[in-house]
Amino acid sequence: MKGSKILLESLLKENVDTIFGYPGGSVIPIFDEFYNTNKIKFLLTRHEQGAAHAADGYARVTQKVGVCIVTSGPGATNTITGIANAKLDSIPIVVISGQVPSGNLGTDAFQETDMVGLTRSISKHNYLIKEVENIPKIIKEAFYIAKNGRPGPVTVDIPVDLMMQEVKNVKYPTKVELPGFKPNIKGNPKQVDKLVNAISEAKKPLLYIGGGVIISKAEKELVELIKKTNIPTVSTMMGLGSLPYDSENYLGMPGMHGVVSANYAIAECDLLIAVGVRFDDRITGPRDTFAKNSVVAHIDIDPAEIGKNIFADIPIVGDAKSVLKELNEKVKNRKKDDWNKKTEKWKNENPLKYDQKNSKKILPQFVINKVNEFVTDDTIIATDVGQHQMWSAQFYHHQKPNRYLTSGGLGTMGYGLPAAMGASFGFPKKQVILFSGDGSIQMNIQELATLALNNINVKIIILNNSFLGMVRQWQDLFWNKNYSATCLRRNSECKAQCKGPENDDDCPNLYIPDFVKVAEANGVKGLRTDKVEEVEKILKEGLEYDGPVLMEFLVEKEENVYPMVPAGKMNNQILLGD
Repeated sequence: MKGSKILLESLLKENVDTIFGYPGGSVIPIFDEFYNTNKIKFLLTRHEQGAAHAADGYARVTQKVGVCIVTSGPGATNTITGIANAKLDSIPIVVISGQVPSGNLGTDAFQETDMVGLTRSISKHNYLIKEVENIPKIIKEAFYIAKNGRPGPVTVDIPVDLMMQEVKNVKYPTKVELPGFKPNIKGNPKQVDKLVNAISEAKKPLLYIGGGVIISKAEKELVELIKKTNIPTVSTMMGLGSLPYDSENYLGMPGMHGVVSANYAIAECDLLIAVGVRFDDRITGPRDTFAKNSVVAHIDIDPAEIGKNIFADIPIVGDAKSVLKELNEKVKNRKKDDWNKKTEKWKNENPLKYDQKNSKKILPQFVINKVNEFVTDDTIIATDVGQHQMWSAQFYHHQKPNRYLTSGGLGTMGYGLPAAMGASFGFPKKQVILFSGDGSIQMNIQELATLALNNINVKIIILNNSFLGMVRQWQDLFWNKNYSATCLRRNSECKAQCKGPENDDDCPNLYIPDFVKVAEANGVKGLRTDKVEEVEKILKEGLEYDGPVLMEFLVEKEENVYPMVPAGKMNNQILLGD
């Protein structure tokens, strides 16, 4: 059996039914095997970065391992951003890359790149296969490592000559033996007891939940704990959907663009119970000021995260689902008290808001809020990165887990379109909506053709403000409105210092690029409006259309995301806007 056939059979043993990728010389033998099988669906993206992000999006919604296959050299290096993105967001993907023949390794041969060296710091683990007999063992290990413990990306580099070698009596292993990789699932009972006691003694407890709750499928246990203890709860962006947005005791998202009630609660709580979070700097601000009046309990399956950013008084290494289940068995019922009343008052007195009635231009928050009227709880939302990402976190009504796909750790512009594509490929019958900006969408806009040719039913909503909006917001608030290199309609010959878009509506570059024409040129239906009264009509037409659609809304150019905690400030030092 050839090495390429062994690889295919190994992937089938791991129940792989979908692969994303792009062919090239060093992986032709693998693609030749695909030609002769109907057991795996293959989606040809238009760029290898798109393939990596599509595998990521597929993995998030299906909770399977996402797989992509690319060729050597630039094919492999084009996946680097996707691998780093999956690493920071703890997404299980396996990236298989071709490599130059074994005898040419280390000679700077045509399209040779050291993928082991390149991915060492951005993958959970990586492999260079040197013997064809090792393909089954390494594939088995790669999938095991990717999905167990704290999930993450694993890369497998395979020289092309191994794909052509014939071997006999190769069997796929039934188990994995990795003495150095033994994730701890069950929390230490003594530490759990400490947390139980801390909850009973706390006057102002707070639950701080993150993506680890979703990864461990601990939503049921989380809801049970909150019902039993009535502890107010905040969620990171990666944890959105683990609780329905309108749940009792839920305060919202904290951090730089979090809500007032969540940030105030973190600042004042006396017991912070962190579950499946990594204490990201966008949440904590200056670490020495974060929850400084609080005892901190940290539940996480990755021991390296505990104490890394914030000291944990009660560290519990274990799977969130397992630990919360044990906690529910031991913790006492807690009635609502003055702390609950105080947090609820903060929430009621400081709602998220925008003023569309007094604006002649479309406000982006209005578009996102209006989308809530057209969706079900099963709708999958993907985003790119920028202001629209924050508004989608704030104003979209997140109801269920595994339905909000966004680049949380790396902040990858261009993530959204291929991720939405991968999600829709995983669940073709579910509605998939992408929120993007006029900057982000251009990062991987070539995947419009992939959508059209495969009739992947993604609905794209572009909130076009003519700027790299989040950078412009910082220039607006902290850099004297020096809009340097952030206006996407200006050209290199313009000598004037851009101080604002007061007369921008007369700009001859108003429709550069013309996203409707770009969409239609790629076979995707395009719609656009700049009128408030047409927003609902465009959304209705686009979301009801059978097939991929790009809807462009020309929105208020200088609208900012509020609330906002300026860099270097404490969480309760919040800018609320006008």
